[in-house]
Amino acid sequence: MRKMFLSSALLLFFCVLSAQQTTKKDSLHVMLKEVTVSSVRAGDKSAVSFTNVSSKEINRANLGQDVPYLLSLTPNFITTSDAGTGIGYTGYRVRGTDANRVNVTVNGIPLNDSESHGVFFVNMPDFASSLSSVQIQRGVGTSTNGAAAFGASINMQTEGLNVKPYAEISSTFGSYNTNKNNVKAGTGLLNNQWAFDVRLSNVTSDGYIDRAWVDMNSYYFSAAYFGDKTTLRFLNFGGKERTYQAWNGVYSDNLTDNRTYNELGKYVDNQGKDQFYDNQTDNYQQTHYQLHLNQILSKNLFLNASAHYTRGKGYYEEYKANRWVNEYGLIPDTVKGQPQNTTDLIRRKWLDNHFGGFVFALNYQQDGLSTTFGGGLNRYMGAHYGKVIWVRNAHNPNPEHEYYRSNSVKDDGNIYLKSNYELFNSLSLSADLQYRFVRHRMEGQNDKFNRDTNKMRPLNIDKPFHFFNPKVGATYKLDKTQDVYASWSVANREPNRNNYTEAGVNEQPVAETLYDTEIGYRFQDKDYSVGMNAYYMKYKNQLVLTGKISEIGELLTSNVEDSYRAGIEIVAGGRLSKHFRWDGNISISTNKILNYHSYVSVYDADYNVVGTVDSIYTSTNIGYSPNVVTNSVFTYTLGNFEASIMSQFVGKQYLDNTSTEEKSVNSYIVNNLSLKYSLPLKKMKSVDFQILVNNLFNETYETGGYSWSEMYAGDETQYHYKYLYPQAGIHFLASMTLKF
Repeated sequence: MRKMFLSSALLLFFCVLSAQQTTKKDSLHVMLKEVTVSSVRAGDKSAVSFTNVSSKEINRANLGQDVPYLLSLTPNFITTSDAGTGIGYTGYRVRGTDANRVNVTVNGIPLNDSESHGVFFVNMPDFASSLSSVQIQRGVGTSTNGAAAFGASINMQTEGLNVKPYAEISSTFGSYNTNKNNVKAGTGLLNNQWAFDVRLSNVTSDGYIDRAWVDMNSYYFSAAYFGDKTTLRFLNFGGKERTYQAWNGVYSDNLTDNRTYNELGKYVDNQGKDQFYDNQTDNYQQTHYQLHLNQILSKNLFLNASAHYTRGKGYYEEYKANRWVNEYGLIPDTVKGQPQNTTDLIRRKWLDNHFGGFVFALNYQQDGLSTTFGGGLNRYMGAHYGKVIWVRNAHNPNPEHEYYRSNSVKDDGNIYLKSNYELFNSLSLSADLQYRFVRHRMEGQNDKFNRDTNKMRPLNIDKPFHFFNPKVGATYKLDKTQDVYASWSVANREPNRNNYTEAGVNEQPVAETLYDTEIGYRFQDKDYSVGMNAYYMKYKNQLVLTGKISEIGELLTSNVEDSYRAGIEIVAGGRLSKHFRWDGNISISTNKILNYHSYVSVYDADYNVVGTVDSIYTSTNIGYSPNVVTNSVFTYTLGNFEASIMSQFVGKQYLDNTSTEEKSVNSYIVNNLSLKYSLPLKKMKSVDFQILVNNLFNETYETGGYSWSEMYAGDETQYHYKYLYPQAGIHFLASMTLKF
């Protein structure tokens, strides 16, 4: 920590010293040459439901929480946190769709993990401090790079050019020993051509849930060249996290008396006492490299081309009690001549991956016609392997003993052509055609043990996919302040790794297809705005959450043949007086599966499966899909002071697809208070103070969970079990930022 801030101080000095060479140049002219990703973003004439989140809105809540929590006030967007504070492992859903099916890009570069399809913002702590804007497109949206958008796409844009030199030092302190420190600096524009920016950050917290502490570091570096017709920018950013595991949640029966109880890491020592393993941790480091070229080819023709590479490596370590030694390829020890077939052990599961490729977009604009021809080609290579590093009872234990390994290669390429044409001043027509090819290969051993063969289950998967994703839309401008739009889109998505590795022996997941219809109205003038969007999302073979999780807390999915989501989203905002403003949104939806089969295992007295009970639901609610989500923000400003009250209501969520009350999460409403004051000074830009009070009225609530049901031979009763993710009561974060 001390070394990080010493390096930062030296860098600040260098940046400010270098900035003395800066010459004046029209900032707008320079900004127009900035590396952009407009080819994957929606605009005012797009027949798409989208929300733009500005840097000001991001900074309102950027005191250490992960990116999803900074977007939680956008329509139909809900979050959850393992640690209960929004710091560390967090999850989110848009329109009820889990994060694994939300396309996420940074400057147009795919961010979703190629195999899980998820985005783990825990690997990018304090990344929000380097963002200039975020756009969330709900539904299929426009063609983009990377994973298919099955509920939304999130496009993040890093900071643009700061023409003048700057430096910032910021510290946050808060409840649960939360502490965030970062340093930012930039040279401004040097010699009208060069600019350099850097950020270093550290975030630590104990978490609300027992032992759910985090220790995360990150950095961001940008070097850019601005020519008359060429912009070239190199970005390097990365993060390293070490977090205590809390992904199991809390058993529902414990919520009343011990709602922060974390069962992970528990074992019984040699004296028969309960203990918790100190190093029950997740450890991962991820580094991103991006090179962006923006070239003006002619008055009407522009090229954006980018190359990227991401390196990731890490493991999670866990204490496992009473494990079968043959499951790990170990030789059982003997005690008094008897083989010890079970033992306690500590294992590490590793992930070692490489992801790289390029994306491009050729943009043409003239006389009401805007056309983009683009695409990309990416390859992922990853190794999954497990090691046993300690065994309580073993014959000649090897601390580097490896008990499974598999290798994966995934190729993902796409090409698209999209055009928007103003047929006349009031009517714009759009068409967007994308072809996507995916091939996913996995070879080796799964991490699942097959007791019938006494071996780890083999992995031998080679799945190619060819997808055609058409989109059409129209926008009609009623007058200068109003327009209406309609669109119809198709998206296809391949199963992720877990769909294969967690499937039953006779199960094979298939690709899913979405037909998305959107109809909307938008009004915008200088003081008020209103937007309404109705959607109908029809799925074929949708992979829906089942209520079960993997051993690391990932929610598992399974194909259902016929399902849909339908709803309306209303967004409104306006200035109520000189000092007072209100912004809000409400989402009302129905989310259904037709002819759903639910299977419950039947166990004997020795907990062996002896049968299965199949229940059929002609129409049932899709799990994790609340029917109502609302957000409200009241903001008061007076000079350099700003106060905001932010409220969110989330309706009841079912934890599986059976609409069973015992397997649901209660609705909740949470209010947060933000206070900000900026003190201008003569020798520096300002000193900014901010206080964020989360859960202002100390609501007791849970944001998600998982569940399952069991039956026992001779008993027709179904027994339901439920784990939930409790969130912290009232807690605060306070920050001070020095801007030079």
